[in-house]
Formats: sequence, structure tokens, C-alpha cells
Amino acid sequence: MADGRVVGIDLGTTNSLVAYMEGDKPVVIPGVDGSNLVPSVVALDPIRTSEPGAAPGRPTVTVGNSARKALIETPERVIYSVKRLMGRGLEEVGRELKYFPFRLADDVEEGEVPRIQLGELKFTPPEISAYVLRQLKRNAERFFGQPVTQAVITVPAYFNDAQRQATKDAGRMAGLDVLRLVNEPTAAALAYGLDRAKEGTIAVYDLGGGTFDISILKLRDGIFEVQSTNGDTHLGGDDIDNLLVAIALDEIHAEHGIDLRASPGAVQALRKAAIDAKVRLSTETSARFDIELPNGDRYQREIPRAVFELLIEPVLERTAGPCRQALADAGITPEQIDEVVLVGGSTRIPAVRQLVDDLFHLRARGKRPHVELNPDEVVALGAAVQADILAGASKATEEMLLLDVTPLSLGIEALGGVVARIIPRNSTVPASAIEHFTTGVDGQTNVAIHVVQGERELAADCRSLARFDLKGIPPMSAGLPRIEVRFLIDADGILQVSAREQRSGKTAQIEVKPTYGLTDEQVEDMIIDSFDHAEEDFARRLLIEARNEAETILAAVERAPRNPLWQQLSSGEKEAIAKARDRLAAVKQGTDMAALREATIVLDQATRHFAELMMDAAVSSAIRGKTMAAAGENLDETVTAPHPMAAAEFK
Repeated sequence: MADGRVVGIDLGTTNSLVAYMEGDKPVVIPGVDGSNLVPSVVALDPIRTSEPGAAPGRPTVTVGNSARKALIETPERVIYSVKRLMGRGLEEVGRELKYFPFRLADDVEEGEVPRIQLGELKFTPPEISAYVLRQLKRNAERFFGQPVTQAVITVPAYFNDAQRQATKDAGRMAGLDVLRLVNEPTAAALAYGLDRAKEGTIAVYDLGGGTFDISILKLRDGIFEVQSTNGDTHLGGDDIDNLLVAIALDEIHAEHGIDLRASPGAVQALRKAAIDAKVRLSTETSARFDIELPNGDRYQREIPRAVFELLIEPVLERTAGPCRQALADAGITPEQIDEVVLVGGSTRIPAVRQLVDDLFHLRARGKRPHVELNPDEVVALGAAVQADILAGASKATEEMLLLDVTPLSLGIEALGGVVARIIPRNSTVPASAIEHFTTGVDGQTNVAIHVVQGERELAADCRSLARFDLKGIPPMSAGLPRIEVRFLIDADGILQVSAREQRSGKTAQIEVKPTYGLTDEQVEDMIIDSFDHAEEDFARRLLIEARNEAETILAAVERAPRNPLWQQLSSGEKEAIAKARDRLAAVKQGTDMAALREATIVLDQATRHFAELMMDAAVSSAIRGKTMAAAGENLDETVTAPHPMAAAEFK
């Protein structure tokens, strides 16, 4: 149970909100200006320089509506949509900034957290988000008249580890103890579940400013269990805005001979006009662009809704694939969805609602998507519900339970570069899983553990999360060490990995500190790629595993003549083993799976008598001079030790 007041925060791409539970209802806390929405915009004030506690001459940082006003006058001192930059690497941020007026700091090196140059200062994306969170914290403290130090913060369901970690870092910088990160669609379901006491299967379609998520949840007896989740971390209302701006820029250049791209302030004025037009087209059949250009001319254009919908159709259609995949992952059809909840300001667009209707066959079943709660506020309201659950603060939520899932599989790289999955995607979190492995080389004292995330069969095709070493293993024959690998995902989706060699007790562990080297395409296409390449990947995996098995047998055969039991074999048996060994060695590096498998079986059969002699000797050694109980313990260890052929092995 958390102590004190706990608030729920929706840290959004376009707007952010803070909410709390008032009795049995979640309520959004307004800002100083009376608005529930705090624009996720941060600016350096070029005038005020005397903020209490600020360094001499350091500009004041402003947040929200006051910062948004500076977009046109001093765009080089303003940053917005920073959520798109959270947890991303240098190259990714560089690509993203082509849509925005701000730029990367010149002295940022590869491997560092990218920093944005705003005026004379530089900020990392988590620092910028921390300013927004700090403003929300101040709003809540003014409202309650007391300090607020604990919060639940929502994130897109498809945020990866780096993006989640960056969000937690921002919360800490803002002076908040982040009790939980909650997926945004799940938070929305919490808000509706509390408000309407719904039971059944629910799809939450969340199209916000910068990300798209789809989640399938089952609600039953106060339990909110996520069945599957999917999405696109680079898709939202910003893409529609950018599309309209790009079209207008091209038309202005063609008709008036002016390239507004060289004038950031003019581009921001055009962007504001595009957003206003988009908003009007949600309720009106046409909207008008009308802005004054730097040379005194005017750019005027009437946009009918039909034309607008045609222009944005490719953007909206990108949400259909993740929806179909989420249904498939949950093992259900559109007809089995009882309710669809719309989240995010972009779901006000009529074409979006029509797409949702078509995807889930709503109208044909006499249903309509749920929009009773403000789509801009519903995530924050759900975050407040989760905050109340954690705080144990009211009877309204005391019997509610949230079961979320991890969006991508987690595992380690095994011998040959294949992936040994330990926690499959769409596993309920928090989650813990253990797998056992062994070594593939005699006398191996160190094991390199490579943690990966993704759906492909080979580690090279997945995302690398972390690497660490298990050192100091006593030298043993290949296959004898027992290495226990434990994966633990906490409720925020943050991963911890530990490894322990059971015979010696040597341990090593790591809290995965994600790198920033993931491209948008890698995140968004991981599952799609796994299907596209499933047959090819599986064939490659089988070939690698067959080669691993062949190498293990060949290594054992190479050692066999040093064993005194070897002399008990007849010359015919030795000759058959040598012939089978040479045949397997000849086909081992080839790609003929049938030949490799056949040669492995032949050698295995040729060495069977020798293996029986070794087993008999092991059993005799185990029971010699022992009580029956002690002999049983030794025998159990002898028989159940992981065999290199039967276990995935570390590289």
C-alpha cells in the first residue's frame, strides 16, 4: 500500500493530464488556467532570467499553453512531441527531427543519450518530459494543498524497455516516486470498467498524437486481464499534421515561389493552421487554410472532408494490421469483441470511427464504439483508478485487479545463434521464468549471456537488450555445469536477469539497462517479420541445432579413445564408429538437413554400446560403498545432468 496521495498521470505526446479518485469517480485536476489539458510543450523564456533558484542568467523554462505561444515567435527555443524521442538513440532522433524545428546538440556522441539544443541550453528527452511532469505535480499540489510525491504514469503499450525506462527516469527527475507504469489502453479500460461495470471482451483502440496501440482485454469479476497487445510506436495525429503541412509547403512553393522551410516561425504558423483545419473537419464538412505569407501574399485553400479523408487514408490504414494481429494473438474473431473503446484525440476523426466500425463489424451487430468518456482524458482517468488500487484508498477499487502483458518475447542467445525463449510475448506481467542450460566446451569457466527481445528464431534478427558474464565456473566437461537462468519482469515491464551455476553456486545478474539502438522499424515490424520469415527462420534454426548436436557427438567420439572402456569394444565396432564419424564430419557444415540427420543417427547407433558401458560404470560407481538413500541421490544426479545434445547451450 502506498502512503499519502497518489495521482494518475497521462504523459501524452500532444497533451498531458493528472487525475485522482474523488470518492468512487476519477476526476482530472485542472491547471492554473482552468484547462484540464496541459500541452506537452516546453519553452525557454528569452525574457525572464530571475527564477528563484535558477543559475545567474539562466532562462526560465515554461510549460504548457504559455510555452505553446512561443512556437511562432521563437520556435528554436520550443520543443513539443518529445514523447516521440523518449528512449531513442542518436540516429533515430536525428531522423525524427526532420519533422520538427528543433535540432540535436552538436557535441552528442554515438552511445550517449541524445540532447536537444534549445537556445543556449541542451536537454535530454527525459529532462524535457520531467518539466511537463513537474508542472502536473505542481497543479496537483495546488489543488490538494499538500505535497504530491507518488504517481502512476501511463505509457503506450508498445513502448519498449528503453522507452519505459526513460519515462521512469523523467518521473524521478520531476520528484515523483513512480509506483507503476501502466499501458495506456489498459488504463482506458480501467476507467470504463469502473464507470460502467462492464464485463466481457473489450478492444481498446488508442490513436494519440504520436503512438498507436490496440489491446484486447477480458473483464471479469473486477479482474482486467490483457489478452494481447500490438501497435505502432511511430503513428499518430502528428503524422496527419505533418502530411497536411508537407502538402501546403509544396503548394506554397509552387504557387508563390516561397520555401517556408527556411523560416521555422512560418512553418509553425502553417502547422497551427493545419491542426485547426484537422480539428474542424471532425465536425464540419470542410475547412479552410488562410495564412499570410512572409511576402504579404496569402495562402488560401478549402479542404473538403472527402479530400481530407482520402489524403489521410494511408496513415489510418496502418492501424488495421496491428488490430488484426492483436485479434489473432488473442485467438478471437471481431464478432467476439463485446465492446470497443476509443482513446486519443485522433479518434474524433469520422474516418477513424468508420475504420474501427469496419474492423470490428460493429454496425452489423448493432454496436457502436464507446466515446462516452472524453478520449483526451480517459487514459488519465484510468491512471487515477490504478493509483487508487495501489493506494488501497477506496472501496470502489479494492476488489479490482489489473493483469497486463509484455508485448515482445524475451530470451537468450544459445549455441549457434538461435534464440532460447524464456518469456513469450503476451505473457501476463509481473512474470518470472526459469530455464536450465549447460556448456558446450570442455573446461569452460566463463559463460557470456546475451539477452534479446523479439519474435525471430535467430538472435541476430532480434533486439539486443543486454550482455553479461557468469564467471568463475569450475572447469568441467562440456554438459556437466547446470546453469539456471531466471528472468523477472516487474509490473512496469522492466526486466531483471540472473544466472547461477548450481554445482558451484557462482551467480551473476543484471537489471537490463536498455540501449538506445532500436529503430522504429525494428520495434514495429518484429512480430510481422516473425510471420513473414517463420518458415525460413525455422529451417535455419533446425539446421543450427542439428549442427550443434553433430558437434557435440563428434567431440564426445574424439574423447572416447581416452576412456579405458574404449578397449572393451571390438575392432568392428571401432571401425563402424570411425566410418560414421568421418561421414558426419563431412556433412556437418553443409545445408542438407536430411543427410546431416541421417549421419547423426548412424553415429549415435554406432556408439550405443559404448554409451551403455559408460552408463553401467557410472551406476556402479554411484552405489559402491553407499547406503541405498545416498546411492539414490548420486544416481539421480548422474542420470538427470543436462546432456549437451538435449539442452540449448550458451555461445
